[in-house]
Amino acid sequence: MAATVTLEPAGRCRWDEPVHIAVRGLAPGQPVTLRASLRDEKDELFRAHARYCADAHGQLDLERAPALGGSFTGLEPMGLLWALEPEKPLMRLVKRDVQTPFAVELEVLHGHDPEAGGLLGRAVHERDFLAPGVRREPVRVGRVRATLFLPPGTGPFPGILDLFGSGGGLCEYRASLLAGHGFAVLALAYFRFEDLPKYLNNVCLEYFEEAVDFMLQHPKVKGPSVGLLGFSKGGDLCLSMASFLKGITATAVINACVANTIAPLHYKDMIIPNLSSDPGKYKITESGLLNLVDIWNDPLEKPHHQSLIPLEKAQGPFLFIVGMDDHNWKSEFYAQIASERLQAHGKDRPQIIYYPGTGHCIDPPYFPLCRASVHAVLDQPIFYGGEPKAHSRAQSVIFP
Repeated sequence: MAATVTLEPAGRCRWDEPVHIAVRGLAPGQPVTLRASLRDEKDELFRAHARYCADAHGQLDLERAPALGGSFTGLEPMGLLWALEPEKPLMRLVKRDVQTPFAVELEVLHGHDPEAGGLLGRAVHERDFLAPGVRREPVRVGRVRATLFLPPGTGPFPGILDLFGSGGGLCEYRASLLAGHGFAVLALAYFRFEDLPKYLNNVCLEYFEEAVDFMLQHPKVKGPSVGLLGFSKGGDLCLSMASFLKGITATAVINACVANTIAPLHYKDMIIPNLSSDPGKYKITESGLLNLVDIWNDPLEKPHHQSLIPLEKAQGPFLFIVGMDDHNWKSEFYAQIASERLQAHGKDRPQIIYYPGTGHCIDPPYFPLCRASVHAVLDQPIFYGGEPKAHSRAQSVIFP
């Protein structure tokens, strides 16, 4: 090996932080291929590669040199991360244990051939999910099953409840990264975790009310209210929480429906039925994936109107983040319904941010796009949409 791979910051940094990658010790104008790879906790392999040419001094700086081909092209300093693709189809890169880092192997290979030539240089870059001083505290209080992430310092800190979608389980990686930016974040499970229900047959809003109360009573959480962040099914749950519960200051949702979905929602003596669907309207892509965008009934039509969430009852503002290539459901249409409904009741219109080329699954920066995967509950390959480069741009804006 004749080349040296340098990383800034060296050694380890947070997953959502950019890293400066450079190579020294090459011949002037030398053609090389850079390859990145990592294995997740299930030993699934993810890879990306790009072709470059060294400058006249035998150096390569990814902040200055455009990729000439491979997994991406153009000036993309972080492309070797956001362009990672699974070796096995339909695998999604997620972080299951935030207490351990991902180890990214970077290799410099001679030439531009598909398999490239001999190994010239190598480095291992660790990207972790807990900033120095961030505390991870499992929460098993009453019915609440969650994990609380607290920033370093004495606090109190602004609080956020973080909910994921219809795959269930307890997803911590977004909450752990947000804690590194000064928020006290509760990653909240609501089914398919420990003693919680295995299936989402009925949803009781009192469970989420208990989680809000836990946060507001915590000495490290700044009251008198908390914010909500929800993705997909977790998004419409956040909309319901904001509409019916006290102590909610603001709500941000990522590709969410404005109606209650999947299961009836119960709160005290009230029931909001779930928006029904017509499974016969699904489509199958050329790759054999299920496209579900057309199966959902229109919540504005009279038979389905009762599934709409009464957003006008909320006290705080809303932010709708919309992937314009979402093939899970019609996120853009739902955001417009929310805007019209709020204005019809004399409320401020929500902020809506549209991201062209972005699909359903929007993770924090540098997570690769998940265009399709096997759904954890449906056990079917689902097409979610999106284009990698546009997806990476949206990530950096949504989670700066």
